[in-house]
Amino acid sequence: MNVLNFGNAFFSDGAHWHGYDGIPQRLLEHLQYSALALAVAALIGLPVGLVTGHTGRGGNALAFVATAARALPSFGLLVLIVIAMGFGLSQVMIPLVVLAVPPILVTTYEAVRSVDPAPVDAARGMGMRESRVLLQVELPVALPLILSGLRSAAIQIVSTATIAAYVSLGGLGRYIVDGLYQRDYEKVVGGATLVAVLALVTLGLFWAAGRFAVSPGVRRKP
Repeated sequence: MNVLNFGNAFFSDGAHWHGYDGIPQRLLEHLQYSALALAVAALIGLPVGLVTGHTGRGGNALAFVATAARALPSFGLLVLIVIAMGFGLSQVMIPLVVLAVPPILVTTYEAVRSVDPAPVDAARGMGMRESRVLLQVELPVALPLILSGLRSAAIQIVSTATIAAYVSLGGLGRYIVDGLYQRDYEKVVGGATLVAVLALVTLGLFWAAGRFAVSPGVRRKP
C-alpha cells in the first residue's frame, strides 16, 4: 500500500472527522499552539529588532544570540524542559518560541538597517522624533523583509508544533505519534499531509498579508 493509498484511506474515513481526535479538533489545537508561539516570538523579536536596527547598536550581540538559539535542537530542549518542569503547554511554548525568535529578530534588524538613509536623514532634518522616523519612515520600507522573517518563523513553528504530541498534548502531531506507536501508517501519512498543507496555507496567508499591508510603491521597488 503506497503513500497515496494511506492518505486516501485516512481522509475518507468518517471517524477521522468527528470527536476529540477528529481532524477539526486536532487542527484547531495545532493552530492555537502555533499562533500563541508566533505571537510571543513576535512580541520579543519585533521590538528588539526594530530598536537595534534603528539605532545600529547591538548587531553583533543579536547575531550571537540568534546563532546560539538556532543551534538548540527543539526536541532536545523540550525533553530537558519537561524533565525539569513537568508536562504542560508552557513547556511546549518555550522551544517553539526559541525556534521562532531568531528569524524574526535578525530579519527585522537587517530590514531596518537596509532602509535607504536619504529619506531617514530628510525626516530627521524636518524635526521628526526618532520614534516617528522609525514608525513612519523606516518601518513601511522595511515591512516586506520583516514579513518574510515572520513568515519563516510561522512555517517553522507550524512544522515543529508536532512535538506537542510527545508531551501528551494535542495538535496534528498526535496523528504522527499515535500512528507510529500503533503502527497505523494511515494516521502517520494523514498527519504529515495535514502539517504540510497547513504550512502551504501559512505561506499563502503571508503572501496575502504582504499584498494588503505593503505599499504598492515599496512592492515595485527593484
